[in-house]
Amino acid sequence: MSRSAKKGPYVDPKLLKKIGRLSAGSKAVVKTWSRDSQIAPEMVGYTFGVHNGKDFISVTVAEDMVGHRLGEFSPTRRFTRHGGKMQKELETKAAEATKAASAAAPPAGGPVPVKK
Repeated sequence: MSRSAKKGPYVDPKLLKKIGRLSAGSKAVVKTWSRDSQIAPEMVGYTFGVHNGKDFISVTVAEDMVGHRLGEFSPTRRFTRHGGKMQKELETKAAEATKAASAAAPPAGGPVPVKK
C-alpha cells in the first residue's frame, strides 16, 4: 500500500541530519538502517551504506533514483542458481570441455609450430 499523497514522501529525519553535516563534495559513506526511506533530490551524489540484514551495501545515489526507496538497491537475498544436481553436472561437463579445448589450442602470442 502506498503512502498518502497528502502526507508527502517519507524521508528519515536522522538521515537528512547526517547529510546536512557532510560537506557537498564529501566521499564519506552514510550508514543507515532506514531501508524504507525514500530518496530525496538532496541525496543525489552521496553514497549510502544501506543495511541488508547482514552487512552494509554501498549505494551511490543518482538522479534516476529519486522517488525510489533505499532498500530497493540493497538486496536481502542472494541468488545461487536453479537446477540442482543436473545443472551442476552440466556445468562441470562444460567446464571440462572448455579446459580441453584451451589445452589443444596453441598458446596465444607464442610461436606457431610449422609442419614441413
